[in-house]
This record gives sequence, structure tokens and C-alpha cells, in this order.
Amino acid sequence: MNWNPRQAPRLGRRQTISASAYITFVLLLALSCIWVVNDLWKRSDDVAAVEARLGRVAKETRSTPLTSVASDAGETGSRFLEGPTITIAGATLQERVAAIVTKAGGIVTSSQVEVDGPEATNGFVNLTDSFEASQPALQTILYDIEAGTPYLFVGRLLIQSPEDRGEPESGLMRASMTVSGQWRTDQ
Repeated sequence: MNWNPRQAPRLGRRQTISASAYITFVLLLALSCIWVVNDLWKRSDDVAAVEARLGRVAKETRSTPLTSVASDAGETGSRFLEGPTITIAGATLQERVAAIVTKAGGIVTSSQVEVDGPEATNGFVNLTDSFEASQPALQTILYDIEAGTPYLFVGRLLIQSPEDRGEPESGLMRASMTVSGQWRTDQ
């Protein structure tokens, strides 16, 4: 290959352009790494703040004197609503939910049992219950309904805070929920 002195400056310019492009690429890569590490640091701070908040909530929850109806009932009962008829099973469901709400410090405002709905052919009884309770009591109520026996399920839950109603001083949440349980039809 012949060496041409005119091409020598071009080779230098090409090398300069290549070196500049390489250095720019490396700098951009380093900046993006720094940005990612900085973002991870911020996220770890956010996680630490959330963990601290959860720790405080867990402490408050442990110190709350509310007890669970489900822990009293245990897991030894029947999985089904008991009663010789579906109507009596509905009354049993209504009594159980009212006892759970009352034990947690809530107040039942209305209750309606539905034994002839579309799910009744499968032996399901539905209860629409409205009540007022504090937030910790609401958590206990929901837990107690779905824990233990008979197996009960919350299907629909609507909650209205006291601030939404313009009554922040009451501190009571207003809730409406649908609870269902299955009646054993082979009795």
C-alpha cells in the first residue's frame, strides 16, 4: 500500500472523530449509571420511610384492645351456615355479622337477608349490612367475617369516611357490605 501524505491529515481527523465519539459515549454511559444509582438511593430512602410507617401502624394495631370474634369461634365449627331451612340459615348469618360488628364496637344501622336471589339455587345466603365503626374496628370486622367458620365472604364493600359526610368529629366510618355464606342443603 502506498502512503499518501494528503491522506495523513484525514486519518488524524477520522481518529479524532472516532475518539470524540467514543469519549462522548463513555461519558453518557457514566452519567446514566450515576442517574440510575441516584434513583435507587432515592427509592431505598422511600422504602425505609414506608417500613418505618408500617412499623408504627403495626405497633398501634398490636396495642388496640379490639379482640377477634373469629379467634373465639375457632376453626372447629362447620364450614356451612347451620339451620333446618335457608331462612333460619339467613337469620344465623344476620346474627353472626351483628355480633361481629357489635363486639368490635360498631353499630348496625340496617340489615337485609336475601335467601331467594340467583345464588340461592346453590345454597348461598346473602346479607346486605350497613353499620358505623371506627377504622380499627372496621379492620377487625372484615377480618372476623372472613376468618373462622362458617366460611363467610365479603362480596361488595362501600366505605364512607366521616370527612366525606362532613362529620370529622364523629370519627366513625359508615360502611355497607354484602356478606354471603353457603347453607348446607343436605341436612
